[in-house]
Amino acid sequence: MSYRAAPSGLPVEAVVPVLRRALATTRHGVLVAPPGSGKTTIVPLRLLGEPWLEGRRIVVLEPRRLAARAAARRMADLVGEAVGGTVGYVTRDERVVGEHTRVEVVTEGVLTRRLQRDPELAGTGLVVFDELHERNLQTDLGLALCLDTRRMLRPDLGVLVMSATIDAAAVAGLLGGDGDPAPVVESEARPHPVDVRWVPPRRGEPIEGHIAATVRAALRADDGDVLVFLPGMAEMSRVADRLGDVDADVRLLHGSLPVADQDAALAPAAAGRRKVVLSTDIAETSLTVEGVRIVVDSGLARAPRLDVRTGMTRLHTVAISRASADQRAGRAGRLGPGTAYRLWSKLEHGGRRPHIDPEIGPVDLAGLALELAVWGAPDAAALPFLDPPPARSLQEAVLVLKLLGAVDEAGGVTASGRRMAALPLHPRLARMVVDAPVEDATLACVVAAVVDERDLLRGRPDEVPVDLAVRVRLVADPTARHPLAAGRSVARVRRVADDVARRAGVAGLADGLVRPERIGSVLALAFPDRLAVRRGSPGRFQLRTGTTAWVPAADTLASERFLVPADIDGKRKDARIRMAAALDAGEVAARFAHEVTQTTALEWEGDRLWQVTRRKLGGLALDTVRRRPVPGQATTDALVGRIVERRLGDLPWTPQASSYRERAAFLHGRLGEPWPDLSLPALSASVAEWLVPHLGEPTGLDDLASLDLAAMLRRRVGHRRGGDLDSLAPVAVTLASGRRVAVDYSGGVPTIAVKVQELFGSSEGPRIAGEPVLLMLLSPADRPLQITQDLAGFWAGSWAEVRREMAGRYPRHEWPADPAAARPPPRR
Repeated sequence: MSYRAAPSGLPVEAVVPVLRRALATTRHGVLVAPPGSGKTTIVPLRLLGEPWLEGRRIVVLEPRRLAARAAARRMADLVGEAVGGTVGYVTRDERVVGEHTRVEVVTEGVLTRRLQRDPELAGTGLVVFDELHERNLQTDLGLALCLDTRRMLRPDLGVLVMSATIDAAAVAGLLGGDGDPAPVVESEARPHPVDVRWVPPRRGEPIEGHIAATVRAALRADDGDVLVFLPGMAEMSRVADRLGDVDADVRLLHGSLPVADQDAALAPAAAGRRKVVLSTDIAETSLTVEGVRIVVDSGLARAPRLDVRTGMTRLHTVAISRASADQRAGRAGRLGPGTAYRLWSKLEHGGRRPHIDPEIGPVDLAGLALELAVWGAPDAAALPFLDPPPARSLQEAVLVLKLLGAVDEAGGVTASGRRMAALPLHPRLARMVVDAPVEDATLACVVAAVVDERDLLRGRPDEVPVDLAVRVRLVADPTARHPLAAGRSVARVRRVADDVARRAGVAGLADGLVRPERIGSVLALAFPDRLAVRRGSPGRFQLRTGTTAWVPAADTLASERFLVPADIDGKRKDARIRMAAALDAGEVAARFAHEVTQTTALEWEGDRLWQVTRRKLGGLALDTVRRRPVPGQATTDALVGRIVERRLGDLPWTPQASSYRERAAFLHGRLGEPWPDLSLPALSASVAEWLVPHLGEPTGLDDLASLDLAAMLRRRVGHRRGGDLDSLAPVAVTLASGRRVAVDYSGGVPTIAVKVQELFGSSEGPRIAGEPVLLMLLSPADRPLQITQDLAGFWAGSWAEVRREMAGRYPRHEWPADPAAARPPPRR
């Protein structure tokens, strides 16, 4: 039997008896009924008197606050009562219920919170999920939790899903679980015909101007009021400005507007007047706008998508699906034949998605993962989701929650995580509110509201300041002004900040302390993975992840050492920071002390050895300190390694030491043992024996200057063999002319450079250790003539040609035909 409501005559009334029998038998069902059939307002009232409910409440879930209020008011009117009697509603901002309320219309977040507090839903007999086809994340989550409650705790709990367009078989199977599918009841409403007209804008024509022109044309050509679908409040305001001179009442319908303005948009037009209602997709299915016979559809809507700039879900403008377009057009055919103007082409329409995509796919799932952890089912596979969340996205969300301290390593919720889940904020921002110091609690609420909403400052990117403090001052100080501020948005964010403060149990803006200089420290609680440090020129930063980012060089934050970005564009490399707060080094050290790693190493910079201490936070280098190394084994090892790497070139080689080494090395190569190998490779391999014992406690290459390498090498050769060195490998040889010439052993072969006249009178060159000395024969001008170890062969061979050439160049010198028999020139 009905519950105190007079017959409505709406199409859904015809299927109510079938629905009653289905619910009485199985406690679950699916109702498919088109918009305007009365399912939202009639069905709950017709079910209230069912014996199986036993006086318990019916909870009706509406995805939107505006729809929840409107539905509750309409049902209250049908039973002749004020809202708060038999019918009430609860939204994030309002609670209008009484002790005798039997039908509660609630929004998504309210149902989730109620389930988390009381999984049994004590006192509730039926949960109705209205407009499930919108596939909001919170609706899908609420349905999964309800079905889990029914499976584990309340088999008597009724669950009814209602929608205009949905895969009824899939939903019925989900509700049925392991048993038979839930009954599906369909209402066959016959809407009036709607004439669809395709009016795409011209190339380059602004969309708001085209919408306004289409509305004007529709008012001239058709009867009835006009419902205009636009993606958001900004577009609605711009179109309203362009319609300021039309002969009709222009109303805006948006969830952020005061209730009186919403009611005015939904109410019939005044007598003799026409009405133009500018609305978002809120009017697509859940609401009835009286008097509408014309629909003008932009074909656009705001849809939640993962915003890579913030790492959170944000609303983005997208093209609507074909199903949504049909539902919008259907609003023109509720009262009689109507007209729908679609501002895109018929060809483009065919390429659009057939249905709305489930929100559970393209959004950030950190909030969902936290709700699952609070529910005690961190593994989403354990819950009956219509479309399970993507595994990879959920894993990434859990990693974020672990970073925020919301869940432990096993995925279980922490005490902090429970407090975070109780706030209507993304887990990042909720963590900032619940973990902020008491003196910063109000500030955290303001920052959360600012970051969660659309930017308060509007303008070209290079004109908009990056500093979050500018926005916080606008919200916290009613007297603050900024030329780029959107006044209506500032007021809305101020209300949101106060609401968050109320829910968090902290002082609101009127009573709380807001210190803008503390924003960076507070924001770091929400974005600990985004700390950025300046690198190089002003405006250039490196993020903790290791990637680079920037702000305009002229921005006030460009010279800050540390930033905490709250909004970064989607580029993986060299991203632009659009909104951030500064953080000083002391706050970085305090905030991230448990994550900062410190390493100390010895490093070479040119010829200087430094003890380098680096502090890092993940991939972010915080600071680097260079000091002179302290003496010790590590320093000695670093020096020795450098000496060996550079083939002993850093040692203080005097001419005497170099000559001694080269002569001894020659004898080793010529005579072998017992002469030790003093070649550079051999000495490099044996530094531990002949060099390290004499180093002392060095701290750099300059400490090597006092080493007496010649003495070290003499000790290595030994006293007995060292006495033979000068005779076996003399430093110089005496020529036939009587002149002594230094011998160069550096090439491994004894070598002298001498003018050819110095060897006149010699039939062969000098020998050292039995080996002919390599002769570099020079002209009177010290230019090379010949290199040879066979002087006799030179005299007998190429000398004749050299003699002719030299005699022509130097006629004053003697050039004998037989130089071996000639007398050398006298010594000068």
